[in-house]
Amino acid sequence: MAIAAPGAGSTAHPRLAVTLGDPAGIGPEVVAAALAEAAAADPATSQRIVVFGDADVLARGARAMGVTLPAVEVRGAPAPGVEPGRPSDVAGAAQVAWLEDAIAAARRGEVEGLVTAPISKTWARRAGLTFPGHTELLAERFGVAEVAMTFIGPRLRVALATVHVPLATVAAALTPARIVAVTGLLVGALARDLGIARPRVGVVGLNPHAGEGGLLGAEDDAVIAPAVAAARAAVGDVATVDGPLVPDAAFRDALDGRWDGLVAMYHDQALIPVKLVDFEHAVNVTLGLPIVRTSPDHGTAYDIAGTGRARAASCAAALALAGRMVTARRA
Repeated sequence: MAIAAPGAGSTAHPRLAVTLGDPAGIGPEVVAAALAEAAAADPATSQRIVVFGDADVLARGARAMGVTLPAVEVRGAPAPGVEPGRPSDVAGAAQVAWLEDAIAAARRGEVEGLVTAPISKTWARRAGLTFPGHTELLAERFGVAEVAMTFIGPRLRVALATVHVPLATVAAALTPARIVAVTGLLVGALARDLGIARPRVGVVGLNPHAGEGGLLGAEDDAVIAPAVAAARAAVGDVATVDGPLVPDAAFRDALDGRWDGLVAMYHDQALIPVKLVDFEHAVNVTLGLPIVRTSPDHGTAYDIAGTGRARAASCAAALALAGRMVTARRA
């Protein structure tokens, strides 16, 4: 799969792509507010961004939020007749098309980062998207074997060993190789993208009390502990890695500053604490791609779409973090 090197095109090309997500959700509103905030902080920001979506839908989002849009380039097919809070086949097809167009631009080397507003997995699937979400689609489109869904907030940074799988199948999906890969991706991001010298990474156990020596489940001793040992050997002096950690203590310890990042075993083990303490500012980051990809940590919120009540802090954080990560990777 041929992917152009970032920046392979003209220097006039924008560096970050932003997708509007589901036009019936709050994506257009939070994107509009995030763009306005970024432009207020640095007027040159808008010159480095291209929005993939419908210009009229983006303008509607700006009006709902009461913000003035900066002069950004907007590309994408229109989404006629889509109303806020009313998902439809038209909205489903539009969100998929805009995402695919942004990915294609990234593969051509026109952008170094991708910021994605929330999509509806249900309506995207009706439009033909066969992947559970952004993370899996991006891995396939970029031909990457190992990626990690990771949440980065002011207080917690957590990578997921498994993502969109039913809870009943989590134990079977865990392998030492996968845990080692995710741990390595998190270590790399903490050190390279966030500038943390010798990051401290904790690998969270699966079972209560991390298995209690096998009394409460064998996976912690049989799968996670060997993976931690292998990950520790793989990263060497770059980072410290420990685990399996007792889950109910690991996140508290991270909040107290003991860990720079955690590896969680399944989706809700990570997302419940992240959304509890960092919901307004946490960012979903896909590690392992040849480009930077960030996203707000919330969904489409149809119930408030079009009302101007959406909170744009997570989207603004996603846009800012993407810029910082691109800069760090250039360096």
